Amino acid sequence: MSHCVEVHDFERAANEALPQPARDYYAGGAADEITLRENCAAFQRTVLMPRVLVDVSQPDPGTTVFGQRLNLPLLIAPTAFHRMAHPDGEMATARAAAASGVAMVASTIASCTLEEIAAQGPSPRWFQLYVHKDRSLTERLVRRAEAAGYSALALTVDAPRFGRRYADMRNHFTLPDGITVANLAEEGREKMDVVAGGSGLATFIAKQFDASLSWSDFDWLRSITSLPILVKGVVRADDACKAVDHGAAGVVVSNHGGRQLDTAPATLDALPAIAEAVGHRAEVLMDGGVRRGTDILKAIALGAKAVLVGRPIIWGLAAGGEAGVTRVLELYREEFELALTLAGCATVGDITRDLIR
Repeated sequence: MSHCVEVHDFERAANEALPQPARDYYAGGAADEITLRENCAAFQRTVLMPRVLVDVSQPDPGTTVFGQRLNLPLLIAPTAFHRMAHPDGEMATARAAAASGVAMVASTIASCTLEEIAAQGPSPRWFQLYVHKDRSLTERLVRRAEAAGYSALALTVDAPRFGRRYADMRNHFTLPDGITVANLAEEGREKMDVVAGGSGLATFIAKQFDASLSWSDFDWLRSITSLPILVKGVVRADDACKAVDHGAAGVVVSNHGGRQLDTAPATLDALPAIAEAVGHRAEVLMDGGVRRGTDILKAIALGAKAVLVGRPIIWGLAAGGEAGVTRVLELYREEFELALTLAGCATVGDITRDLIR
């Protein structure tokens, strides 16, 4: 990993290390992948307007989310099946998060159990939740997350079905031998079959997760837990307002990494209206296309409290296991601290909308 000086170096290293089905699964987007590309392009076309003659001799890149201190306004996004990238899977990712002082959001469809992930270190951790057709299974997952010390739930709402991901269809994607949907294996629900002409994962999801999810189901979820709930997968301000009106503690502006509805807006483009609508009432986070420290700065300037990062974490994991993830997080911290100082900001609190042209 000594040659990896920025996150795209880790992408290249990961592509060399991963077999094609895993590489395509992690990298792919829906349909023509327009939204996938736009997530990154939106950051690239956003211009920073730095301040000068500001004392930035002691920059502090840390922040707080739900009262929890993070060394960086970045969380590890809930991505599935880390064991396809490295044998230690999400456990290695969790150790890197703890060592780096950032929060990890563990996926329902992780390849390690939520309890195994929680046992890796004391850093803040949230649990990403899909609502299952069997509501008792959903409630059991919530109870397990509470018992394991997770401090928030991130309810994914943009996946009533999985998007049409052509690479996975061509590869007839299914999990390699020895890798399971570990949280559901605990519940006897982990079997995923190869499907002729399609993706075994998409078929599995259609059988397990509930496409009839509505605001009444969100109300039910709130009624069974005292954990703060974020609604993840919002790109419209009116939906963000509904979420907060129904008691959401936060929203994650997200298009599922460009993997669901192609030609949905880039998350950075959707962020300002949502932040304006609900930022005074709830925590607003965003994911999608964050590849640079300057991207974190831009997202915060446009109203995000913090960002979530997915694919680059997988790149680090595939390239170097726990050490690879730790180095990716170090790169984000180094780049963000530099971006802060060069923009004339000593702290995250100094980042304001007028830094964006």
